[in-house]
Amino acid sequence: MKIFFTLFLGAVIFSIACKQKNPQVTTAIENSLNLKRGKVILCGPADSQFGVLAFETSCGISVQTDIDFAVKLLHSFEYDEAEKAFAHVIDKAPACAIAYWGIAMSNFHPLWTPPTEEQLIKGAKAIQIAQSLTSSKKEKAYVNAIAAFYNNWQNITHDIRCNDFEKAMEALYRNYPADKEAAIFYALALNAAADPSDQTFVKQKKAGAILMAMYPAQPNHPGIAHYLIHTYDYPQLATQGLAAARAYANIAPSSAHALHMPSHIFTRLGFWDECIQSNLASVTSAKCYAEAAGLKGHWDEELHGLDYLVYAYLQKGDNEAAKKQWDYLNTITEVDPLNFKVAYSYAAIPARFVLENKMWAAAAKLPLAPGNFPWIKFPWQEAIVHFTRVLGAVHTNNKQLAKSELIALRQLQDTLLQLKDGYKAKQVAIQIEAAAAWILLLEGNNDNAIAAMMHAADMEDKTEKHPVTPSEVLPARELLGDMHLQLKQPKLALAAYKAVLQKHPNRFNALYSAGVAAQQHGELKKAATYFLAVQLLVGNKSSSRPEMLVVNRFLNNGF
Repeated sequence: MKIFFTLFLGAVIFSIACKQKNPQVTTAIENSLNLKRGKVILCGPADSQFGVLAFETSCGISVQTDIDFAVKLLHSFEYDEAEKAFAHVIDKAPACAIAYWGIAMSNFHPLWTPPTEEQLIKGAKAIQIAQSLTSSKKEKAYVNAIAAFYNNWQNITHDIRCNDFEKAMEALYRNYPADKEAAIFYALALNAAADPSDQTFVKQKKAGAILMAMYPAQPNHPGIAHYLIHTYDYPQLATQGLAAARAYANIAPSSAHALHMPSHIFTRLGFWDECIQSNLASVTSAKCYAEAAGLKGHWDEELHGLDYLVYAYLQKGDNEAAKKQWDYLNTITEVDPLNFKVAYSYAAIPARFVLENKMWAAAAKLPLAPGNFPWIKFPWQEAIVHFTRVLGAVHTNNKQLAKSELIALRQLQDTLLQLKDGYKAKQVAIQIEAAAAWILLLEGNNDNAIAAMMHAADMEDKTEKHPVTPSEVLPARELLGDMHLQLKQPKLALAAYKAVLQKHPNRFNALYSAGVAAQQHGELKKAATYFLAVQLLVGNKSSSRPEMLVVNRFLNNGF
């Protein structure tokens, strides 16, 4: 294999040298890297589609505008289109090392999910070509930084390689303090390497300080605004990302991802109307992209937006709008590409609807849909459906079904452990603990049920959610509150719901249940505060949620 790759690399370098002398010579680059090609797809206004930046290189003035455009796409995570744009640079300037750096960056996908084997192979090949070419000292540092992620990818875990990338980008950032892009990509590297269990947010705060210092002078830079949103996408930090959230969609209006990203902060702050508008725009843009790109079906970014959209509608008590989106999801049979975002949306949207509405019979029988979807590749997402079935089975007194679904959850966790995906395995572990707790409650083992549910809630509080999701399908501490309420322990239930609202402000069920718990504990003024908050969430729009009958009756009767 090594001999083959050495020969291949030599052929590529030779072909580059030939092409510099004779542009008509066909190179081996296109075939070896299998680059995405074609016209970059735009869905938005004709000017300022992706923001403003300048990424200086030694590749020549003839491709500088093309490089800037490709880097803008990269900053908005438009990875397929960024690869096309960098491929276009390679066609015009095949000896431009930074273009191959761009190919490697386009296949990295920091903050999403680890690259596939195909993407890792492509990125590693691109880096080897880049390292063989003549470039500036700074450009070599860029190439070597992303090389730190791809080096020995077959034997080193994704997390370790993300940390290696972060360290390399830190060196680049410190060696070239005047290079604004180095600082911005270093901030991205910090976020990519952040530990999801670190509640002190050391790396995120470091990234935030770098980006915030640059933001006033570059308010239209897509990377600064985008990465600020990711940096502050945590309950404790979200308010610091609000300005960037409200700006980013206008900076890069041709990016469906840019139109969606503000909703990360809006969701954290419980700004449901803004979240809805953000994702309606994103979904529309994603549909445009799919049509313009000639995709057979829908684009994955559309389904990602739908999940956030359904969650926001549910928090507004708008079942009709949420169900409309679920019904629409059921018509989507082809998606390109089939990836973790698509799997998550297919699993989470129906699960959210039945669980938020306590439709326990439907939850117990929730199908794994679509039936022809390759669920075997997505054990974390499949676990959502089995977890939903456990809760449905418990609440319909079907202990046998609940236990069989718990076994399925444990098998999926084993699969994730075998895949060495510790984060997702821990997410399923939380579901397993919560599921076991509710089965214990069904069996009448109340004390152990509460202890297990408290443990699940504590585990979840120590682990941040994945960016793919607006929220866990049901927060574990809210389930703890529900358990206390069922056991007629309203004071303890109220404490749990208060904790949920600290992490998930303006969450419909937490607000409503807090009002019920306060009412049962005799704290009528506090109950009125929570119920009034529910009324304000719903607004003037009528809601079919039965909880609203309780809320309105309590408030109308002057409690």
